[in-house]
Amino acid sequence: MKIITIMYSSKDIPKITTHVLQEMKLKGEKIAMLTAYDYSMAQILDEAGIDVILVGDSASNVMAGHKTTLPITLNEMIYHASSVARAVKRSLVVVDMPFGTYQGNSKEALSSAIRIMKESGANAIKMEGGEEIVESVDRILSAGIPILGHLGLTPQSINKFGTYVVRATDDKEAEKLRRDAKILEQAGCFGIVLEKIPAHLAAEVTQSVRIPIIGIGAGNQVDGQVLVLHDMLGINQKFSPRFLRRYHNLHDEIKTAVFSYISDVKTADFPNEREQY
Repeated sequence: MKIITIMYSSKDIPKITTHVLQEMKLKGEKIAMLTAYDYSMAQILDEAGIDVILVGDSASNVMAGHKTTLPITLNEMIYHASSVARAVKRSLVVVDMPFGTYQGNSKEALSSAIRIMKESGANAIKMEGGEEIVESVDRILSAGIPILGHLGLTPQSINKFGTYVVRATDDKEAEKLRRDAKILEQAGCFGIVLEKIPAHLAAEVTQSVRIPIIGIGAGNQVDGQVLVLHDMLGINQKFSPRFLRRYHNLHDEIKTAVFSYISDVKTADFPNEREQY
């Protein structure tokens, strides 16, 4: 049995940084990460002690109602990111680079990353892909902007793969993922998200690199976990993959509250005498 004699705790750290995340990996403390897209939710997450807040391009789905993450724009991501950053005192705020702002053009990638950092006040960006985006990664890192990588299921490539099934189940794709993880580490990324890949492969990659590995549908042998807030709170009821654990059912609770409000308004019970001036 492996016993960790010195437990590193991030709860008393006044501000989470990429260095703190590295220390957490080294000392064996798991990293907790959730998405947020607005001031109010970000404030709650920060006060609760979440380590990392991801301003995900999943805002395209849960906030704007699109079927994929592709339509969201750089301006929209900056809007969401700035709303989150204004609420956060402690958590590390990471922002997704939206589709089309970094693939194939490293100069445009740098310009997009600089806009996110300057206009939102966030702490880092996240990019999907490995070897094929390394030129953009190198250019952005040369400007001193921290990058969180993303491998495995990469939602921005949905039109290429045509499905959201588990990735890297065959030897060729698994080997590419191992190689890409090393490439991102060597380039200077401070961590990598692994999405929807076999747990044994995620565990192997986690052991093979020095930087933190955050999983979503990648088993429990990684350095941390991330979920979409609206999924884990049960606001979104239509998305139910195996890796999702719902911690609440806010969809039904909110509907019940709205039903009660409607009833009170219709019957003139609201506002009552104590609720008037």
